[in-house]
Amino acid sequence: MAEPGTMEFTPQTINDTSNLPFKDRSTFSAKDSVEYIWKGLDLPSEALHHLSLPGEGLGLPSSFKIGHLAQASIGLSALLAAQIHAHRNTIPTPAVSVGLEHAVIEFKSERLYVIDNKPPLSAWGPIGGLHKTGDGYVRVHDNFPNHCIGTRKLLGCSLDADRDEVAAKILEWRSVDLEAAAFDSNLVISALRSYSQWDALPQARAVADFPILLRKLSDGPVGLPQGLQFANADKCLRGLRVLEFSRVIAAPLSGKTLAAHGADVLWVTSPNLPDLPSLDREFGRGKRTIQIDLGTDQGKEEISELLEDAHVFVQGYRPGSLASRGLSPEELVKRFSHRGIICANMSAYGPDGPWNKNRGFDSLVQTCSGMNVSEAEHFGAGETARPAPCQALDHAAGYFLASGIMTALYKQATEGGSWEVNVSLAGVMKYLRSLGQSEGNSGFQTPDYTSINDVPPGYFETRATGFGEMTSVRHSAHIEGVEIGWDIMPKPLGSDKKEWLTR
Repeated sequence: MAEPGTMEFTPQTINDTSNLPFKDRSTFSAKDSVEYIWKGLDLPSEALHHLSLPGEGLGLPSSFKIGHLAQASIGLSALLAAQIHAHRNTIPTPAVSVGLEHAVIEFKSERLYVIDNKPPLSAWGPIGGLHKTGDGYVRVHDNFPNHCIGTRKLLGCSLDADRDEVAAKILEWRSVDLEAAAFDSNLVISALRSYSQWDALPQARAVADFPILLRKLSDGPVGLPQGLQFANADKCLRGLRVLEFSRVIAAPLSGKTLAAHGADVLWVTSPNLPDLPSLDREFGRGKRTIQIDLGTDQGKEEISELLEDAHVFVQGYRPGSLASRGLSPEELVKRFSHRGIICANMSAYGPDGPWNKNRGFDSLVQTCSGMNVSEAEHFGAGETARPAPCQALDHAAGYFLASGIMTALYKQATEGGSWEVNVSLAGVMKYLRSLGQSEGNSGFQTPDYTSINDVPPGYFETRATGFGEMTSVRHSAHIEGVEIGWDIMPKPLGSDKKEWLTR
């Protein structure tokens, strides 16, 4: 019997739901998913009648229902924006629609753009990907230089070690031992597991079977925050001020989504951390960008001043890293109890369980949770592991976090108080898995979108940016009578003033 984390896999019966660690939602349509989450968040049911999700099929070549997840997560976020628009204008909820094809294309937005007719460079580093260990496999994530350097040091490699040298060192480890050592060193290496091996872990059982966790932190004034109280705005969230601390995809996408609906999003990055140009230029759409060093007194003062007028605080860094600098939800709620604040957290594994403080990324959650093994089994080509055709967990998590923020905003308007939102990649994985998978390799017969040449031109917009002319995927949601889209185009990090826009 192999220990959890090794490569002795037993194929699972796809339709056996007798002992699943989640509610079986394999009969759900995308609209059913929106309704299920909407009602689970205790939102007004009448609004659901105004949502249309046209289109048929799986959307992308995968055994997983990625098209369903794309359409449902984007549809949920758009319906919430429409609900807030209706509330602030005292009108019925306007009609909302999200087409399936457009939604799945948007789920690959960071791969489907060009700047001055040049596609983005790969975000992957030189040593990342799947590696064989002494008893199985691990996946190494090396997008950031510090992760690449840290992995080489952990393995005892030379600092300029190539993939072959790294692979030779990894072969000396047991999978779960290397994963644990990486967690202890704040690095990102995951053991490849099957579903049954993941389900046996305490962390798997600790992940909530609902993708958006919302809780009220304190009482407070009832009503929309100052700035959103005026009617007849051109966009649903015009006047909302969002302070976003984030990197990579999921959390930045939440801010990008709020910006598409009119929020003033200040994206805060550190001057001490490297950028990721291919991702930053896509997920920077709609935002103003500032750089602040929280390790300095000046940086602490700058953040404190911005927080005075912020309605939403979003963070997607390793759990606890910003809390250690006095930016925990508890501290923020205590400071702003007189007016209320929304604190939104994106994490890899959720707020509960033994892995709740560990960092992680979409590809690693796919690896450790059984997704890659199951995808390979369905594809049927004898592969050890097969990743999904897009960063589906990242994208859905971003829309779910934006949806949680807008739910909290609606709750402030109707109940008052300060609210906390938690979304995790593992929670999205659990929800996606609960939707079931296609039989055999039937799901892989769907065409993919691998370059902009595969995408119908009507899904693109072309705008001037700080880096050149950018052709990129426009937002897939439509709200009747309301504008949606990004007012601000990408520019170098730190280009903007450290202040809020005025109406």
